[in-house]
Amino acid sequence: QVQLVESGGGLAQPGGSLRLSCVASGFTFEKYVMNWYRQRPGETRDWIASISPDGLSSPSGTTYADSVKGRFSISRENVKNTLYLEMTNLKPNDTGVYYCGVPTLRAWGQGTQVTVSS
Repeated sequence: QVQLVESGGGLAQPGGSLRLSCVASGFTFEKYVMNWYRQRPGETRDWIASISPDGLSSPSGTTYADSVKGRFSISRENVKNTLYLEMTNLKPNDTGVYYCGVPTLRAWGQGTQVTVSS
């Protein structure tokens, strides 16, 4: 079955960085668009970034929500069935649970907590 396992969350200071990972199994990873989502405390889960199957397809291999554009970077290693989210210049408002997901399979991981606080 489809399985997505996120890791890499934790506590970071404002302005700091974290790198999240998501290991996928149970489907042909290299054929699917992959997304990251964020659920802030008390809010719904929101999409924040997408990457095409090869990360290179036009018009853009990657797309971002305005709230993270220029600070977060999504990437993937298809040979490792792994999705990444590099987060820089973190802000307290980035606090939340981060999920990877396969929208066309309606599958999400269990999430990893990110807390940005001084």
